[in-house]
Amino acid sequence: MDEQKREGFNFEKLLVYQKALDYVDFVYELTDKFPKSEIFGMTSQFNRAACSIPLNIGEGSGGTTAEFKNFIRISFRSLNECVVCSTIAKRRKYITEKQNDKSRKQLLEITRMLSGLRNSLGNK
Repeated sequence: MDEQKREGFNFEKLLVYQKALDYVDFVYELTDKFPKSEIFGMTSQFNRAACSIPLNIGEGSGGTTAEFKNFIRISFRSLNECVVCSTIAKRRKYITEKQNDKSRKQLLEITRMLSGLRNSLGNK
């Protein structure tokens, strides 16, 4: 256990995992400014969807290739949910057009990286 703690876990070396964590930080910064009336609505939903992306990468990495691919699929679904959350937040004027664009840009980058990771796992 101590050795793993010092060296880290293999999934932590994945750039897509690191980018997903950066996105979580970005979303939390955005949702901190949402109206208090949204704490159990959009704030919670957006935060959970964003967290789900790296959580599923981490969880899936510990299993078989087929299991990992399934967790990547779930990460894609959470990513799509973040697109909708960002769009709703923009429409409700909780975030600016520029913030929405930044969100979408980050999500597109993560999408490409997740696709690459999934493809690198082959057809097993």
